Amino acid sequence: MKRLPIPEEERFAAASHSARVTSRIGLGLAITFTVCFLTGLVSHLIQHPPTWFFWPSRPIWLYRVTQGLHVVSGIASIPLLLAKLWSVYPKLFGRPLVRSVPHALERLSILVLSAATFFELTTGLFNVAQNYPWTFYFPQVHYAVAWVAIGSILVHVAVKLPVLRRALTREPAEAPVPPPAGLSRRGFLRTTWLTAGVSVVATAGATVPLLRNVSGLSWRTDHGTQGLPVNRTASAAGVRQAAQDSAWRLSVVTPAGARTFSLAELRALPQTTAELPIACVEGWSQSASWRGVAVPDLLRIVGAPPGSSIRVSSLERYGPYGVSVLPGEHTADALTLLALELNGEVLDLDHGFPCRVIAPNRPGVLQTKWVSKLEVL
Repeated sequence: MKRLPIPEEERFAAASHSARVTSRIGLGLAITFTVCFLTGLVSHLIQHPPTWFFWPSRPIWLYRVTQGLHVVSGIASIPLLLAKLWSVYPKLFGRPLVRSVPHALERLSILVLSAATFFELTTGLFNVAQNYPWTFYFPQVHYAVAWVAIGSILVHVAVKLPVLRRALTREPAEAPVPPPAGLSRRGFLRTTWLTAGVSVVATAGATVPLLRNVSGLSWRTDHGTQGLPVNRTASAAGVRQAAQDSAWRLSVVTPAGARTFSLAELRALPQTTAELPIACVEGWSQSASWRGVAVPDLLRIVGAPPGSSIRVSSLERYGPYGVSVLPGEHTADALTLLALELNGEVLDLDHGFPCRVIAPNRPGVLQTKWVSKLEVL
């Protein structure tokens, strides 16, 4: 059998493989991926706050914006990454394969960069679709690999900085040469930017209400029970029977003692109505009208000061978010509710009946449903 010759790097003369194209796309990818990394870091810190971290309760839309940016910038990074890989793949055929130790380290760093970035964007896209064809715990692995990806990007930029400077500055006029076959440099760049823009517009309706009518690929619109999407149903959480039990009581524990409230007693307390968005880590968000007992009012009733941190426990025993902590900046906010109604109706079972937490500027995974116990810390 005749062996096909291995092409040489110099044989790839298309304009899409030029250093200028690679640098411009790389710069765009660095911007979108950095935005994705920083907003993802914010989300991680909110869910796993260290002692020094502070996240306010106002403005109520801030997390909605940061997490929407996280997902949108991640989606924009996908076509940019593919275009970047296309522009540089001829370098795989460069000879010799390893010219020096620094060259070997550079190639290894590019391999790590490509693998980590591809992993982050691919698994993030699966997470948006709530499809998990793997056995590892997505948040931990996604967070860890994000640091590998951003670190490798910084190393790559530092190594390639001289090349970037040359490629991104205006080149001196040269004698005209016949243009290479195929798409021109500008044509390839325009196609790349257009593809990234279309991918954003086609999906951003999940978090940008103004785009919902034109985002054909957006996930999670306002369709759902009581006009609000449901990520985890009562059946999936295994709480259907306990949540509908007439003997259900809310237990509120303070340093001074404990007190219980029936659903009728909670409804008899002063009620507060608030228009608040619920924003999930998958990037979708939706505003709704909530009505229930303001947490500061409930704390005063049981003799605890508003601004105290509260551990919230759900009837769901085995889920990773069956317990959450409401920090003091939220328990002091009059818009933080123990919600009993949604959009003018009694909470549906899948939305957290008999009661749930809804607090401004919090991830949806921390808006605990099917609440059974509040502990003042």
